[in-house]
Amino acid sequence: MTMILEPLTVGRIEAVMALTVTGAPFVRTRSRSDYWLFATLFSSTCPVMVVDHDVVGSVVAFVSQETPADLYVQDVVTSSGHRRRGVAGRLLSAVAERGRELGCSRMYLTSEPENYGAHAAWLSLGFENVPASRKVEGMFVTPDFKGAGYDRAVYQRFL
Repeated sequence: MTMILEPLTVGRIEAVMALTVTGAPFVRTRSRSDYWLFATLFSSTCPVMVVDHDVVGSVVAFVSQETPADLYVQDVVTSSGHRRRGVAGRLLSAVAERGRELGCSRMYLTSEPENYGAHAAWLSLGFENVPASRKVEGMFVTPDFKGAGYDRAVYQRFL
């Protein structure tokens, strides 16, 4: 099986949207317009993994305009048939490398506290769960991180 890593393109939007549906309930599909934006303005930090012409993994990530040393990972999705085969790790390594090229020193992401699979995945990929005022099931959770009522486990990896 040959895995090919490439930047998100407009031609891959439908495939990424179809893949992202499989990440529910923790990853939500964005609008076609949002993916056009990602492919057109942020493609170097939004890679996809392709196997036999099929998109089997994708990452949506952005360099912060407010804190340019930060690279925020919004979405990570791997098809169910390709999980635990290194897809997410390769995608995130590519994003980290691009972040370093752009002068970033930290990559970070968030997850819902009840997404235990993601918690294990982020730790195995070298992220640390950022200490916070609350702990749930052994995981630090930052209250209201994404606004009132949107508690998140925050993870970071220094580049």
